[in-house]
Amino acid sequence: MASQTPTFPAPRGPARPSRRALLAGLAIAPLAAALPRAGSAAGAPVQVVATTSMIADLARMVGGDRIAVSALMGPGVDPHAYRQTRTDIVKMTRADLVLANGLYLEAQMEEFLAQLGERRPMLPVAEASIPAEMRLGSEAYADRWDPHVWMDPALWARLIPTLEATLSELDPQGAETYAQGAAEAAETLARLDAYAAEVLASVPQARRVLVSAHDAFRYFGRAYGFEVMGIQGLSTESEAGLARIEELVGVLAARDIPAVFVESSVPERNVRALIEGAKARGHTARVGAELYSDAMGPPGAYEGTYPGMIDHNVTAIALALGGSAPAQGMDGRLSAGLEG
Repeated sequence: MASQTPTFPAPRGPARPSRRALLAGLAIAPLAAALPRAGSAAGAPVQVVATTSMIADLARMVGGDRIAVSALMGPGVDPHAYRQTRTDIVKMTRADLVLANGLYLEAQMEEFLAQLGERRPMLPVAEASIPAEMRLGSEAYADRWDPHVWMDPALWARLIPTLEATLSELDPQGAETYAQGAAEAAETLARLDAYAAEVLASVPQARRVLVSAHDAFRYFGRAYGFEVMGIQGLSTESEAGLARIEELVGVLAARDIPAVFVESSVPERNVRALIEGAKARGHTARVGAELYSDAMGPPGAYEGTYPGMIDHNVTAIALALGGSAPAQGMDGRLSAGLEG
């Protein structure tokens, strides 16, 4: 299959690529060939297991009732440190399809997922969908990429055609359902991206600095014009040294940054140390809100969906850094009103 060389996306919503470009080099046919046709022939949904809740929710948006999706990692779980349990292994070996992020997000599961992929349909869907030219590199590891691609909804939307095509190969009778689900998911993410762009543009230019527990927001920063600083590196496995905390204390004080952010999947002790350090220098900074970085919110809540996760984050960031946004988010669905 010929490959189409993509161009680097503009900060605001890159154009949706052709299916041919997205699927170039993706071995979907061998994935489907590994199992009998799933789902509709037996009247049962396609069984899908995803490593993270963000992937699971996007697959659910595309697949609807024709698939049954479960995520290995729930709220507050750190995917960088997660290791598969025996229960996880059973789930994955029995699934019709296993979806991972790839890009070394599931660092402790990498060897197992590679072995699983030799025997079962296993797709690192973000790695397969997003060309190298659109990824951000890792400063710590020359051969690694920043895996936090879901922080830019326009970039995350590039997974949708891959999911649609993969599910349609496994379950051809559901192709129409998957096409409809994909179109609706793309529209939802486009609305989310437009809302994020609007409210984040209201933050004064001098305050567009996002300081958080670890470096999970670089794609967010690139998309919406924010400088991003994490206390820890791309992986929560990296150590936050005193020198790094002292450096960020200086940034907060010198640039009069009013808020820093904790993350639901990362202990907040380093953020608290940062706030105390700034206070010692005569600068008051507060915790803007708890952001969802490597995991979504609680199941059943709006924040427990991918749109809700991003809606919460961009609304909280805009309000805490001096911008304007509706207290309950894009459609008034945030569980609790956020404050500036």
